[in-house]
Amino acid sequence: MSPHAPAPAEAPAVVGRPRHWLRLDALVVLVASLGVFHFTHQHWWLYPALLFVPDVFMIGYVRGTSLGAALYNAGHSYFLPALVLAWGWSGHHDLASAIGIIWFGHVGWDRFFGYGLKYDSHFQHTHLGNLARTSRTAPAASRSVDQ
Repeated sequence: MSPHAPAPAEAPAVVGRPRHWLRLDALVVLVASLGVFHFTHQHWWLYPALLFVPDVFMIGYVRGTSLGAALYNAGHSYFLPALVLAWGWSGHHDLASAIGIIWFGHVGWDRFFGYGLKYDSHFQHTHLGNLARTSRTAPAASRSVDQ
């Protein structure tokens, strides 16, 4: 399938217990970022003030779903926050360290609430499921897969 071919109506996604485990992992990342943030003695007002800043990576959707998904996924994976955090810690840049820690928390927050990495087909098609459908049918779908 070429990158410009139409995507299937249903993007593949993790389902059942593995999906629950991935969301639990995301909660661990969120809680760990809060713990690390606490131990770095940063100003607590920074955390809520910056928590949703990584959502600026959704701006690519203005130009289309392919660019939108690419930018969103770049800003919602662990690679960029890890780079920012490593640069902050290695150079003793407190603000950069705080931004990296909070960015990890943001990724954990999003994935815990089911906002996974995006497919090119539509904003709602993620590796954790279709946001439109999973928000309405998550309990029933989970029961049928898990039993």
